[in-house]
Amino acid sequence: MLMRTPRAYAPHVAYAAPARASSQVWRLLLGLVLIEGLFDAGIWAFDGGLAYLAPDLAKALFYGDTALGLVVQLASYGCLGGAVWLVARRLNKRGFASLTGPPEQAGAMLPLAFAASAAVFVAIQLLPPWLDFRAAESARGMAGWLAVLPFALAALLVQTGAEELLYRGFIQQQLAARFRAPLVWMVVPNLAFAAVHWQDGAAPVDNWQYLIWAFCFGLAASDLTARSGNLGPAIGLHLANNAYAFLCFGEAGGPDSGLALFLFPASDGLADPALAQGPLISLALIIELGTIGLAWLAARIAIRR
Repeated sequence: MLMRTPRAYAPHVAYAAPARASSQVWRLLLGLVLIEGLFDAGIWAFDGGLAYLAPDLAKALFYGDTALGLVVQLASYGCLGGAVWLVARRLNKRGFASLTGPPEQAGAMLPLAFAASAAVFVAIQLLPPWLDFRAAESARGMAGWLAVLPFALAALLVQTGAEELLYRGFIQQQLAARFRAPLVWMVVPNLAFAAVHWQDGAAPVDNWQYLIWAFCFGLAASDLTARSGNLGPAIGLHLANNAYAFLCFGEAGGPDSGLALFLFPASDGLADPALAQGPLISLALIIELGTIGLAWLAARIAIRR
């Protein structure tokens, strides 16, 4: 039997209200097709124009192994945000604020959730035995890293904001307007969110662990959205997670390493057969899921929800 809406999720009822007039399932499915098409077209045009005007930057953008390349890569997710906004406006007759929730509330809760979640990621990393600076092959100059930091955070805000606008905004909101049960509007968007994290060529166990992590992360973001009635806390949590992933550690010369403060030796590209065939639920996965749980709890405490 499907669950009824918990009292803690009362703000989500108001959040989903603007979508009720256009909550037909066919509109959601058509909207997703249109968003994907517009996003792909936008990225194609963006990449094509950049390849013509600045071939070296286009290559750096593809690999993300320079600061400028990775900042531009992350900022290009503005194409996704624009696609979501355009489809919601044209197909669902809804404005941008209807996707984010009340702007003043979202704007106030976002930095609170970001600061609280980021504090958890940093604290856990500093606890022994996780941090080992001796293993780092090199470290960027702190002055240069700090100079790039505002641009990196702005680009990450575009990237995480666009993803939240799609998954916890458009999809979750449209489903909640149609189906009252949280089992539907929390699970379905995050199955989609997890699916896009599948990486071709990766070991099966690694891929399935990443999908489990992404699904659970999405549930945490959906819960924060439902408790607050806006996207601010979910974006804050997502921004803290991605800032930690992109800005702190990377593989020397590896993809998406352009903003990392500490660079570790590149792997030889050969997967350890024992790890590739290891248990699906490993200690590392449990620790990662526990970290997300603590960051989610810290964000809840910060926004008092």
